[in-house]
Amino acid sequence: MTEKDLALGKLAVMAALFVIAFMTAGCSIPERQPPVPRADTTRALPLGIANARFFADAGPQAMLDEANRAYEREQAALGASGRAGGRLAPASYLAVSGGGDNGAFGAGLINGWTATGTRPEFKIVTGVSTGALIAPFAFLGPDYDASLREVYTTMSPGKVYRARGYLAAVFDDAMADTSPLAEVIARYADQKMFDAIAREYKKGRLLLIGTTDLDARRPVIWNIGALAASGHPQALDLFRKVLRASAAVPGAFQPVMIDVEVDGRKYQELHVDGGAIAQLFLYPASIDLSRSGIRRERHAYIIRNARLDPEYSAIERRTITIAGEAISTMLASSGQNDILRTYFISGRDGVAFNLAYIGTDFTSAPKSGEFDQAFMNSLYQYGYRQITEGQAWHKMPPSLGTGSKDP
Repeated sequence: MTEKDLALGKLAVMAALFVIAFMTAGCSIPERQPPVPRADTTRALPLGIANARFFADAGPQAMLDEANRAYEREQAALGASGRAGGRLAPASYLAVSGGGDNGAFGAGLINGWTATGTRPEFKIVTGVSTGALIAPFAFLGPDYDASLREVYTTMSPGKVYRARGYLAAVFDDAMADTSPLAEVIARYADQKMFDAIAREYKKGRLLLIGTTDLDARRPVIWNIGALAASGHPQALDLFRKVLRASAAVPGAFQPVMIDVEVDGRKYQELHVDGGAIAQLFLYPASIDLSRSGIRRERHAYIIRNARLDPEYSAIERRTITIAGEAISTMLASSGQNDILRTYFISGRDGVAFNLAYIGTDFTSAPKSGEFDQAFMNSLYQYGYRQITEGQAWHKMPPSLGTGSKDP
């Protein structure tokens, strides 16, 4: 969903709640296992894998340890290839944001990047929401371009969700059932993909996906390579759940329950769209790469699957419309702030910053609704042209200046 669709969806849920609240007395809601006690949040282990995930707002040590292990694996891989002791190659980081069907922009840009012959192999790839669905394809390289293109040019509402009635606002966990999306994820996120992610993880590369632990109200970064390399028989299923959870717009799409254990006791965490906290991330601000002791050239590439200019709309003088537009405005501002945060962190750490986003020059026929194939194909082609024509990358967010592009 776009930010505006999300805002209006939330307002529809609120309206339904007001209308049928009187019907709720004594009625049941979907059951779940006990949530993790607050004091045990950071000790809960999915599948018992210690480095399967990190809380982004916690201290940096756990992720620093993982980064150091990744460096050691990279050095070992270089040694095995006969290149031990050589100068480290430049490290490229890719962050892909949320944006619903606007993800077609990022898919087109990535495939066009391959066509230019300049697409790097990324040291780290991160994704949130629709960016989480793009991230595994981007991480694994050009061999997965055809699948990425297929996902974002053949998507339709029926492949994403099944709408529920308004009573779902009270008696269920979301207004839509995303079982169709789960089927799409299972088709592409198969054992072959998972094994390929494990191989790249062993070379020192990282694939990180963001969700929101709604019980704890905390951002979670999932270490997909560690899951893939664990060999745990349930790891592939957890990978698929994480992808689905990252795209689970609260209230609109059903949340995903993640099973965990603490001291032998079983609990369930309720996870939703990572964009509920941050619509994109590169790495936590608490990690300062300039102090890592590892000297290498670094480049950050940020794909924001959204426009960054204000979208004008003549507002009807109605409560739901006004509130919906206000929420939409807040979400757009949140996305802007995520970009600014990433820009300043990159500058602090000496990482070259590059930003791509949907520009004011993008035009298409009016959307007929969410996941309109004609709209998505048009946006895919726009992203493809932006990079093949050398127009994609901006050196700073437009809110800070002209956003000068690469020559």
